[in-house]
Amino acid sequence: MVARPTADSRFRSAAQHGPRPPLAAHFQHRSQSSQPSPAPEGRCSGLSRRRRGSPSRPRALRVGQWTERDATSWSKRKLRESLVGIVVENETGRCQISDLKQVEGEASCSSRKGKLIFFYEWNIKLGWKGIIKESGAKHKGLIEIPNLSEENEVDDTEVNVSKKKGDGDGLKDLMKTAGTAKVREALGDYLKALKTEFTMGMILPTKATATQELTIKRKLSENTLQVPLGVRIPTVALHMMELFDAGVERLYSIFTVKELVQKFSKSPAILEAEKGGKFQMFDGNVTGEYIELLTNEKIVMKWRCRSWPEEHYATVVLNFVPTPGQTELQLDCKGVPVCKEENMKFCWQKQHFEEIKSLLQLTTLNG
Repeated sequence: MVARPTADSRFRSAAQHGPRPPLAAHFQHRSQSSQPSPAPEGRCSGLSRRRRGSPSRPRALRVGQWTERDATSWSKRKLRESLVGIVVENETGRCQISDLKQVEGEASCSSRKGKLIFFYEWNIKLGWKGIIKESGAKHKGLIEIPNLSEENEVDDTEVNVSKKKGDGDGLKDLMKTAGTAKVREALGDYLKALKTEFTMGMILPTKATATQELTIKRKLSENTLQVPLGVRIPTVALHMMELFDAGVERLYSIFTVKELVQKFSKSPAILEAEKGGKFQMFDGNVTGEYIELLTNEKIVMKWRCRSWPEEHYATVVLNFVPTPGQTELQLDCKGVPVCKEENMKFCWQKQHFEEIKSLLQLTTLNG
């Protein structure tokens, strides 16, 4: 078996062929160089060595034009969404991945001079269950992915399928063939999301990225609905929840202080944070009115996107719930046009939550 390159050799390679690593990795390398080299540890030695011998990666780091963002927590959620629930079926039976039993490792993305560099290394264990159609017998097993990393193509990633003792080898074969293919497909979806959804806002504006950023900003204004006034349209309700590494006072201010809104939205804003006050964000794509404000507790707004039917507003309620060392933001939204549900989720998850987290990380690092 060819030995996997160590973290140190990867950093040396990056110095020769691409951007230098962040200072955190530089100091980590210097501190490790004085320690005896660990003995070989098998297939997942990279994970074990990294956890045991090095400090945790910073959540975000800026050194000059280098930006690094920790994708570990986001990745764990995304892997669960992508893998749990996968179903495969044939004439023998039906199998489904039922739970994510273990996900160990880390992921991060670095940006320097308009280029993105990805690191991820995961050891994943999944539970699956199946039923034989003819007899109705049920069986369970495991799927192990010992090393998903940027050093290997997804199609080459090892996927091991096992089953508890007893009959049901037909179900195991189903999982080893169709199941493995579906798992690799889901892993590919995770990596695509890591390189698109997670990285929004990381690359500083350049001539090469200006067009792309303008396209993202215009997403909310595309496909405007033409509905006559007075016609009732079908709507949906949304509920979202996100944890932020900030106290309630700080998080509340990001939604009510004009300068902070402009920072996370990266665009001019109009803000009158009082009952009956108007607001306008994202170059006028989002407008509305404050209905109720309970300082550091709750914000209720009339909220609409420019692409919605004329004079149609949703009601957005933000509840700020303090937790130890963090704040849980609960969002409840009623009255979203059915055909704009995905756009609404995109707006809050990508253009609000993730950009606010980046702002909090940056202000923390800058003291």
